Amino acid sequence: MSSPFLTIVIEQMRMQRYAKRTIESYIYWIKAYINFTHKQPPIQTHDAEVEMFLSYLVNNKNVAPRTQSLALNALVYLYEHVLKSPLTLSLNFNKSHLSPKLPCVLTPDEVSNLLKNISDKYMLPCKLMYGSGLRLMEAVRLRINDIDFDYHAVQVWYGKGGKHRRVTLAKELHDGLKKQIALAKSYYEIDSAKHNYGGVWLPFALTRKFPQASQELGWHYLFPSTRLSIDPESELTRRHHINETVLRKAVKIATKQAGIEKNVTCHTLRHSFATHLLQRGADIRTVQEQLGHTDIRTTQIYTHVIEHGGHGVRSPLSDLL
Repeated sequence: MSSPFLTIVIEQMRMQRYAKRTIESYIYWIKAYINFTHKQPPIQTHDAEVEMFLSYLVNNKNVAPRTQSLALNALVYLYEHVLKSPLTLSLNFNKSHLSPKLPCVLTPDEVSNLLKNISDKYMLPCKLMYGSGLRLMEAVRLRINDIDFDYHAVQVWYGKGGKHRRVTLAKELHDGLKKQIALAKSYYEIDSAKHNYGGVWLPFALTRKFPQASQELGWHYLFPSTRLSIDPESELTRRHHINETVLRKAVKIATKQAGIEKNVTCHTLRHSFATHLLQRGADIRTVQEQLGHTDIRTTQIYTHVIEHGGHGVRSPLSDLL
């Protein structure tokens, strides 16, 4: 990073254990704000400039509510934790009121057709996204230790918001997972034999607490990359997890091949997981826990796409026809 100031912000966020993607997002919006103020030092700007910037995002850029909220969170962090000059709680800016999109949900038949067209190489992570309700990054970041065959569960560490949770694991995936673990073990054995192998990357202070953990099989990624790479932070040779982009492309290709005309993404599998659980009569609190939602209102959006059962509304036209 060329800017000494932004380097300080990055180091501060790392010390506070913010996720890498959160750091990248915050830095993006802090840079955008600085450019908006004609590169004035942020210490010389405050509430008024922040209000103008947030209004500009809506009036000129037509950003979505979540995007504006992310930009606000980045600036709140900047002024409170870095500059030690918190913004007022009553900022006056034009808020984005674009209606949130309803989730795209597949029928069970559509999910089945989609999975039949997924490349075998990426079948297992896609089945985990649908079968366990995992987010894309939660799936690719799984470690071997995270699979609990005895209790048919998957452990998710540092999910969205830094939360941990345990989710259901379909017993039908046990054989496939054991084969995947065997594949990951073969990579591990090859890598461990190399003198320059730095072990797998571990989050936060785990390396200091457990010095040997990075060299242990259980901590290695369940879906390892096919090639070694240099960790830009430590400059050690490591094997990262598969790139999430390949899963996105695989789902897009399978959607086209299956003849599904909906706008399907990896997250659609998670949406379908939640909706199908509710259709089968699962309690909404249970679904909330499986998804890792803090607010149950986030989970309730899935009730809007259900067309039958106790959670839906029967159309009066159905009685006439």
